[in-house]
Amino acid sequence: MTRDEHLEFCRRCLNRKFDSNSGIICSLTGQIAAFEKECCDFKIDESVKIEVDDQELLGHSEIKEKLPTEIFEKLRLEQNLFGAIIAGFGTAIVCAILWSVFTVTLKFQMGYMAILVGAGVGYVMRRIGKGIDQIFGFFGAGISLFGCLLGNFLSIIGFIAIANDLGFLETLILFDYSQLTNVMSETFDIRDFIFYAIAIITGYKLAMRSVTEKDVKTFKKNL
Repeated sequence: MTRDEHLEFCRRCLNRKFDSNSGIICSLTGQIAAFEKECCDFKIDESVKIEVDDQELLGHSEIKEKLPTEIFEKLRLEQNLFGAIIAGFGTAIVCAILWSVFTVTLKFQMGYMAILVGAGVGYVMRRIGKGIDQIFGFFGAGISLFGCLLGNFLSIIGFIAIANDLGFLETLILFDYSQLTNVMSETFDIRDFIFYAIAIITGYKLAMRSVTEKDVKTFKKNL
């Protein structure tokens, strides 16, 4: 029996115990399950109801645990971190420019644009990078934050340009960057913090390849 088949029993057994290194183990033996067909010590836990959602996304550790080593390593070889980073930064810059255009045109600071930045960056990084390692998520979060800050900054430059009857590029060149931190902090409020946080989380989650229980079953069938 495979580890997954063992776990189907172990998750419903009263003798189960969680170990930080091995996951679910037997409290009687202190080891992971090794039985064939059935376990003589199995005692069903009636309070446990297992519902398998084939569409639920799996985390990195779950993917590594559920997929055969051969398939997991094959997916890792398909990863393209450099391409994902370049595409992520490109998307962040485009989103930041659109953010500033809408904000200056409507004369309203739209903090929720940050969420779109995170979603855009994450989605593009996932498509290009095909990453299952957490490093993709970390870069997705960081680049999303960069896009949010850039969008906010470009919006400020736009407002300054209009107020002083200057061109955008001219204002960008003449701006006193020693005052950047002060200017950014003056326009920042709690709502921005919330939207930025959502953008970072979204960028992190979407930047990694989506693998579901259904995908795991398909991979195993094609092995």
